[in-house]
Amino acid sequence: MNLFSSLFHYVMATVSKYKIDESHSVGHAMNCLYYSNQIFETEVKNNPHIKDQENIIYVSAALHDMCDKKYMDKEEGLRNITKFIETLGDQNGPLLRNDDKYVVKNIISTMSYSHVKTYGFPNLGKYQTAYNIVREADLLCAYDFDRCMLYNMYQLDGNMEDSFHEAENLFKIRMFKHNDDGLYFTQYSKLNYQSMELQTQQRIENWRKMLRNTK
Repeated sequence: MNLFSSLFHYVMATVSKYKIDESHSVGHAMNCLYYSNQIFETEVKNNPHIKDQENIIYVSAALHDMCDKKYMDKEEGLRNITKFIETLGDQNGPLLRNDDKYVVKNIISTMSYSHVKTYGFPNLGKYQTAYNIVREADLLCAYDFDRCMLYNMYQLDGNMEDSFHEAENLFKIRMFKHNDDGLYFTQYSKLNYQSMELQTQQRIENWRKMLRNTK
């Protein structure tokens, strides 16, 4: 089984075990992996040392929410992820070096918006760019307004109107301030966040119109 198949087999099993709703499950893991690749392909041109960290980036991106405290005990999730990483490999040997599992753990345990706002950025030395790639990929995924509404709908028993207003408020106080809050360092994020914001704003207005017209 190749790396991506192994990762998503684990994601699907974890989603089922801990009843993780679709806002943080397989689709989000795929999107975060996609944006991590896009950022990596841009950053590696000026930071060739991260080529050796590509698997760390992809593993961290795919698994980052498989220890989310909204759905499970965070430390339990991290232990499960560390054990899983030890199984990754093929006939040529392990896909990650022994110490890499601790790098993955450090990335996914410190990359959340709330952690950064509370404690600031960690110092991960030569892995700092890899950390920023995964963290920023997750931030770019956060511009998905429907995903934010989905999470609220699961929390609010399907009340779509309240879910919309909760999501809109969160975007005003958080997502639309990512750049102003100094959360972007990579070239890809800096070049793309504005267009993603504009698309999200249009999405919000369309939902507002739909909800208003169906009262």
